Amino acid sequence: MQNKKIDPRKLAILCGEFAENKKAEDIVILDVRKLSTITDYFVIASASTEPHLRAVADEILEKLLEQYGIKPYAIDGERPITWFVIDYLDVIVHIFRSDLRAHYDLEGLWGDAPKVRRRKLKSPFDTIKLKKRASKKSIPKKN
Repeated sequence: MQNKKIDPRKLAILCGEFAENKKAEDIVILDVRKLSTITDYFVIASASTEPHLRAVADEILEKLLEQYGIKPYAIDGERPITWFVIDYLDVIVHIFRSDLRAHYDLEGLWGDAPKVRRRKLKSPFDTIKLKKRASKKSIPKKN
């Protein structure tokens, strides 16, 4: 496993996807390159409980290390954990406990930053629906 150089935008999108793997909520990626000198992207997500928050953070940390050899520059989050920050320098991930995210309002603070669009992962139910539709189309109609 070697540390692969990865584009900051792609890194931010991967962080969002890995957070989504663990059912993080309201995932937003902000492009702050024109507004900040400290980082290029913020990834902001919510988790419902402290164990959920840790699971989301662990998923991001583990997947980036396993698949890309990328370690964070810094990690911050003290007990009780309500806000977890993972700093990859070009990308800073903020995972909030759902009830506190509005209090800190990073999206409002960085409201001029454009949001990065990312593809939505399909739920297993969407896949089942698509398969049913496809099988209905392939059955010939009787006249």
